[in-house]
Amino acid sequence: MGGRPRVPPPSAGEGTLRSRGGEGTASSGDGAPLSRPLLTQGSPSPAEGGGWWRVFVALVAILVAIPPLALWRFAAALPPLDLAQADLRSTIVVDARGTLLRPFATPDGRWRLPVTAASVDPRYLAMLTAYEDRRFANHPGIDPAATLRAAWQWLAHGRIVSGGSTLSMQVARLVEPRAERSLAAKLRQMVRAVALERRFGKAGVLDLYLALAPYGGPVEGARAAALAYFGREPARLSFAESALLVALPQAPETRRPDRFPANARRARDRVLDIAAARGAITRSEAAAAKAEPVPDLRRPFPMAAAHAAEAAVAADPSASVLRLTLDGRLQASLEQLATERAQAAGPGLSAAILAIDNRTGAVLAQVGSAGYRDAARRGAIDMTLAVRSPGSALKPFIYAQAFESGLAHPETLLDDRPARYAAAYAPENFDLTYQGTVTARRALQLSLNVPAVALMAAVGPARFIARLRAAGAAILLPRDAAPGLPVALGGLGITLTDLARLYAGLARGGAMPDLIRRADRPAPPDSARRVAEPVAAWYVADILRGAPPPENALPGRIAYKTGTSFGYRDAWAAGFDRRVTIAVWVGRPDGAAVPGLVGRAVAAPILFDAFARFGGEPEPVAQPRDALVTTSAGLPPPLRHIRRDAPKTLAAADTAPLKIAYPPDGARIDLGLQDHPGEAAQQARLALKALGGVPPLTWMVGGRPVADSPRRQSEWVPDGAGFARISVLDATGASDSVVVRLE
Repeated sequence: MGGRPRVPPPSAGEGTLRSRGGEGTASSGDGAPLSRPLLTQGSPSPAEGGGWWRVFVALVAILVAIPPLALWRFAAALPPLDLAQADLRSTIVVDARGTLLRPFATPDGRWRLPVTAASVDPRYLAMLTAYEDRRFANHPGIDPAATLRAAWQWLAHGRIVSGGSTLSMQVARLVEPRAERSLAAKLRQMVRAVALERRFGKAGVLDLYLALAPYGGPVEGARAAALAYFGREPARLSFAESALLVALPQAPETRRPDRFPANARRARDRVLDIAAARGAITRSEAAAAKAEPVPDLRRPFPMAAAHAAEAAVAADPSASVLRLTLDGRLQASLEQLATERAQAAGPGLSAAILAIDNRTGAVLAQVGSAGYRDAARRGAIDMTLAVRSPGSALKPFIYAQAFESGLAHPETLLDDRPARYAAAYAPENFDLTYQGTVTARRALQLSLNVPAVALMAAVGPARFIARLRAAGAAILLPRDAAPGLPVALGGLGITLTDLARLYAGLARGGAMPDLIRRADRPAPPDSARRVAEPVAAWYVADILRGAPPPENALPGRIAYKTGTSFGYRDAWAAGFDRRVTIAVWVGRPDGAAVPGLVGRAVAAPILFDAFARFGGEPEPVAQPRDALVTTSAGLPPPLRHIRRDAPKTLAAADTAPLKIAYPPDGARIDLGLQDHPGEAAQQARLALKALGGVPPLTWMVGGRPVADSPRRQSEWVPDGAGFARISVLDATGASDSVVVRLE
């Protein structure tokens, strides 16, 4: 270093870098190269070379930034995403378990049923993503690899080989359908796809695809397609069915299996091949799926409980999903039963069935006709709501009123002999015979007309009708006609729905149910309306349980009653046990007469078959503790026999009508029962007083005798607070009753 001259550094711009020694290479005195190469003379300076490099980098950065900036400006210029049409779904009606009963088309005629990925077969989803979008779970809505591949194939072949669209982009196209196929349209789909994924996530985008994908004609969505082409929900699909649902949205009109089954098969088989190649299914599963036939027709959508569904939608048109209380399986079974029996009964006949859960009042099945689409039987008319003559079907409620009023007991003797009433009304039995003296139990079981009219005369037709209406039944009488004795035999109008409610009231101890039809709404509070007192309701239920069953049916299983309207226009049967009440109507919707249409022969077999289809072992109605179970001889004398003959003495003829003077009807009487429960309450006594009548008097509470007195005064020891019906009978059988509340 000491004697060596130092080599000055080159000045800027003297040369360029060389890669090896020679001219322009600096070396030490012993020929070893220096640690820093020398620049050749005339090469650019570092400042000048770095400037060009920075310009190049800036240009590249600008070129790289332009597309994203342009895409950002393009996205910013787009209007907000409008999902109004995408959110439109078919209104559906389902049963209590969520099973589809009936869907309705959208206002523009499309079948687009609500569906989610959780409700479709996972194998279909695996095949869909394997065929349409293998990287669906990983990309943000746009698949860069698929987009570059599609662009390269387009450049290489001069035509579109693959579109590069993800499922998200397909959803964007379905949400905003556009006819044009241009770069701007594709960019719009890409922007919308990213926005959809950010807004709904992968699960939401997949749900949109499943709901909006086209399947030919008005069918949209995987659920509607599965119902239309396979006749069932998409929760369980074969590999062949899954592949067909994957293939159809690519060309829904030219691949419709109901119009172009060959095209549909080819498209399905191609999906199976690709799914097997990509590992979604095995080769053997693909081969087996190809052997399955392609459906060549479009099935009608479900139409179960058609009348109930229509009524529900009409009552709540804004709801998209309406869940009814119906049991779908029972509904389908009873619809089949009604159709079969109506067809066997004769041309033009229809049938209606209503089933009610006695515990809750929920409607379990509502069959409005023998075939909604059967125009020959006027199937579109809901006969559960049609007003018809009930024949003898209301007789049990005459007896119930007589029992609770103290006029009669199931073992009271009645006369079944020719009788004539005012206005020359002379009732006859259905078979034109007479049984003589029978108990009230036997008279009701045999549906004898003469004893029923005798009880109606004692109860009073106006009082009878008022009681039914107060219980909630809509009773229709002939215009400008006052209630008369013929109402006992069907001289009024009532619907099958109200008749079923009345019988359900008997099963519930006299408490009328308010029907519950919607399972997705809170249950209403129990109604306070009653059709009978508990003891009277049980008396009737016990009698009807012993009614002779129809041919080939077991006796003593259900309490039931039949009815046949005048002129053989309507056949009725209503029955119940502790669990359920079922009512049946058969006839012509136009009201024409049908010779031989008798309730016992036509409607009763349907009723017993309906109970068999309901399943389980029938349960009798529980007996109240106050029920009087005895024989005719064990009854108080006024209850042993109801006679229509005149009083035997002049004194009896001149006696004032029997009437309860105390307690008055509707009174609230404070006996201290709530303040002194238990033994102290047993000391509380209620005074009873009557006016008129012929002693001795028999006092009854809830249909059970509590006191016999030769005088018109007596007393009773209540067993607790609450409502009580107090009745009194005199020696001639005259009676009066009041309802009071004891506190």
